Formats: sequence, structure tokens, C-alpha cells
Amino acid sequence: MHELIVKDAVVVDGLGNAPLVADIAVDEGRIVDIGRIAEPARHTYDAAGLTLAPGIIDLHTHYDAQLTWDPTASPSPSLGVTTIVVGNCGFGIAPCPPELRALVAANLSVVEGMSLAALEAGVEWGFETFPQYLDFLRTKQPVPNVAAFVGHSPVRTAVMGAEGSERTATDDEIVTMKAIVAEAISAGAIGFASSVGINHIGHGGVPMPSRLADSNELSTLVGVLGEAGRGVFHIGAGDGERLGIDHLEGLARATGRPVVFSPVFHNPAFPERAGERLKSCGPAHARGAEIYGQVSCQPLSHDFTLANAYLMYSLDSWSGLQSAGAETLSRAFRDPAFRDRYRAGFDNPKTGLIFYGDWTKVDVATCARAENRSLEGRSIAEIAADRGVDPVDVFFDIALSENLETGFNAKVMNSDDAAVGRLIASEFAVIAQSDAGAHLDYFCDAGYGLYMLAHWVRDLGMIDLAEAVRRLTSVPADLYRIPDRGRIVVGAHADFILFDPARVGITNSRRVADFPSGASRLVRYPTGLDGVWVNGIQVFDGSDYVAEGRATGHVLDRFNI
Repeated sequence: MHELIVKDAVVVDGLGNAPLVADIAVDEGRIVDIGRIAEPARHTYDAAGLTLAPGIIDLHTHYDAQLTWDPTASPSPSLGVTTIVVGNCGFGIAPCPPELRALVAANLSVVEGMSLAALEAGVEWGFETFPQYLDFLRTKQPVPNVAAFVGHSPVRTAVMGAEGSERTATDDEIVTMKAIVAEAISAGAIGFASSVGINHIGHGGVPMPSRLADSNELSTLVGVLGEAGRGVFHIGAGDGERLGIDHLEGLARATGRPVVFSPVFHNPAFPERAGERLKSCGPAHARGAEIYGQVSCQPLSHDFTLANAYLMYSLDSWSGLQSAGAETLSRAFRDPAFRDRYRAGFDNPKTGLIFYGDWTKVDVATCARAENRSLEGRSIAEIAADRGVDPVDVFFDIALSENLETGFNAKVMNSDDAAVGRLIASEFAVIAQSDAGAHLDYFCDAGYGLYMLAHWVRDLGMIDLAEAVRRLTSVPADLYRIPDRGRIVVGAHADFILFDPARVGITNSRRVADFPSGASRLVRYPTGLDGVWVNGIQVFDGSDYVAEGRATGHVLDRFNI
């Protein structure tokens, strides 16, 4: 008797093959038969008329802290994700000596847009070293499978303390960091991650520690992957920032390991740059360097207030205001000199920013005062034109009139389907960049896989279903050397999603207050998703989690070479 049989599903195998109607039998968490299966099973699921595909593999999440109090990694499994990778951009909470916990949490709260109160109340510090962190995650019995990067910033902080955000490292400090990274790779880290992104700012406006690393430090730590003969290097490096493709090619060729950079968005201020970055991967591949870019398949928008405006943090005029309180912010926003500096910053903007001053893309989302409700849904540019004043003054004056409680929405990148479609089509693009678990006050992109199936497959017809599923499953699994996942074949782990292609998708963002200390966040919900299974156990039934406390996900520590 089999443990599970899913019957009469339209099976899309994740490898790009044509869909076929079949039954799938599962025992001990793995697929044991595909075809017409007559044997009985303890659990039988009638999937007639629905599509069964491998679970989505999300390569770019930031659930490192949330997993310590929320093993579901909500909302990702409810959005079809069965395997997550944490520690991206080199940010995380391990290693972390006890005396540095407050510093690590404070930096993480700013760089990844997380509630510091939620982190302080919620994170369970049952570990100090990276191997202990992996062991601790196993005790939490996560719902999805979890793989973790060892992150450059926590490693640097563990060795240098607060000085990690202030100076380059000494030779002795680099030796110590190298030993920590090597220990983590040996224990089962999926690779090493870092960042040079100008938007990556810690508590008090300081650079995140990895940004202070010189080329010797970075090459030494990435070199651990080459010495071990395993692991992926991920780097957060935006358009035009330090560590271009030439530098990444050098690291890939020196180590023989895959290098993946992010983010890759279509930026209307520099419309050709993302495509050029992906194209430049081609010659690097021809020379033996395995380099890919993480491409988002959905628009990037930010919900924010001026009390907490992450997308402004890397503007020069915002220096020193990243962690400021409402009184300090209000004083600055009223100052004509500040407004002049703010305007001037858009005249010749530096690359790598999130916001470039296009006020047609910034809407008033919610107003705190009843007399302002007529502004909701209108762009700052429209309001400024009606009033005959500068958009910058309208922007700050509306917020100041409401004690910085006005909600804004900025559509900053990836709003041009034709341009994004060209990025997705690149053979050097890996669909990712959800940032799930992070920036929870601003957006929730955890459902990018369901968005891909709805928008790009069904609505636009720009990619067929089998290829879209392949790009969401076996492609990321193979690139990151995750064995036996991302495919429906005999012997693979039984990670599935069951959906109706005519209805699949995601809702708009909704705000819920379900985090420690009562902190709120934005979440999305699925449509047309009937079930999710992780290692043969159903974890989501289309409306709620159903694993009933059973251990489902694996903490991954073994990877293909």
C-alpha cells in the first residue's frame, strides 16, 4: 500500500516535457511510480482536471529570523513554494555571539525592512555558530525545505563587531572569517553570500558590513567554495555598482563555482542596463564562468510612509535619517534646504537607486485625515499639476499634514511587460528575487511563481506552461545543485503543487498584524491553488495549512557538486 496517490492529474514534470495525464504514487517522501496505478494508498487525492507540478523553489528569501518563531515561513508555502533559500545578500542571524545579537538584529531590521520590535520579541537565539543555526532550524521542523547561505555581514560582525561597518579587515581577521565560512560550508551551507549594494544600509545609516570588504577579503572568502569544491556565490550588486560582470567572471573562473548576482529589474531610468548585464554573461560562459542574474517576473512596488521610507534610504539627501524618529524627520522635511538637496539628487542620480524621482509612479494610497481622502489613488504628479506646485513640495506637505501617516505606493521597477519579457527570456536569467520575509511594510512578492503562471502564461501567453514550470522548479534546483527536487520523476522528493491554470494567481497585498509584538506586515493569498505537498505530506489545502504539526520540510545540507 502506498502512502499517497494523486490520481488523474495533468502532470507538468518541471523538465519542460509536454503535460500528460497520470497518477503519482509516493512512499517515504519520494515519488515511486508515475502512470496508471491500481494499488491502494493510505491517502488518495482526486486531481481530475487539475495540474500537478513540482513545488516552486524560491532562491531569494530572507526568512532567516522568521523561521525561529514561524516554521511555516508564511506566506510562501501557501503560495506554492516548497523550498526556500535564506541568507541572501549575505544577511542573516548566524553566526552571532550573544553580545552581538542586538547589533545584528538592529542592522537586519533596517536593511531588510523588518520590525525591530518583532525581531527583539520573536527571534529565538538557540545558536551561536552557523552549524548550530542549521541544527536549531531542524528542531523547529520547518514546513518548507530550507537551504541557507552563510552570510558575509554576520560573519564580519562576529569577527569585527560594530567595526565591521566602519573599516577594512586586517589579515588576521580575514583568516578568522575564512575559517568561519569554511566551517559553515562543511556543515551544509548552500554557499556564501555577500553584498555591495548601495541600498544595503544598517541601523543608524551605516553601510552593511559586507560593503566595507576589500577585494582581497572577498576573493578569500569566495575562494572557500573553490577549495571545498561545492557551493554557490550570491552577490547583491545592482545596476552600475561595484563588482561588475568582469569581476564576477574572475571569481567564477578562480573557484569553478556558480556566481549569481541580483537584483535584475527593468529600471525606466536606465532602460537598457538590465538587459546588457544579462547579455554580458554570455561571453563569460563561453570562457568557462558560470554566471547568472536573478530576474523578477513581477512589478516592484513599495507601500510606505515617510516615517519608514526604505526606497529613499540610499539617496544622499537622506543620509542620517534612516533610523530617525518622527520629530527629526518632520523637521528635516520642513526645511527648504533639505528639499533643495532632495530635488538636486535627481538631476544626476547615481546608479543602483530604487527611486529616481518619477512622480507619475508615486500614488497616495491611504490618507489619515478625512479631508484628504479625495487624494487617494491619485499620483503626486497629478496633484502637483492641479495645485500648480512642485511635486516634491506636494509629497512632503501631504505627509507632514498627517504626521507622516500618509500611505504612498511607488511603482518603481518592472512595470513594462515587453521589457521584462525580454529579461525573462534570457538564458542567463533565473526567476527569483522575491525577497520573501523582508520589506514587509512595503510589499509582498512571495507569490511570484503563481504570478508567473497567471500573468506570463495565461494572460499574456508569452511563455508556455511547461517552460514556465521548468523555469520555476528544475532550473533553480539545478543551478543551486539541490538534488532530486524541482521535478516529477521516479526517485525525486515529492514536492508538489496542484492548481487550476484557469484560476491560478495571487491576490493584492493585504495588511495583517500577526507578528511578534503585534507588528503588521503585507501578505498575499493564492487563487486557484488546490494543494501543496512537501516531501509527500500535504501542508496547504487551498485555504489553510494542514500539516497538523508533522515534520514536513528538510533542512538541506547535501548538494550536488
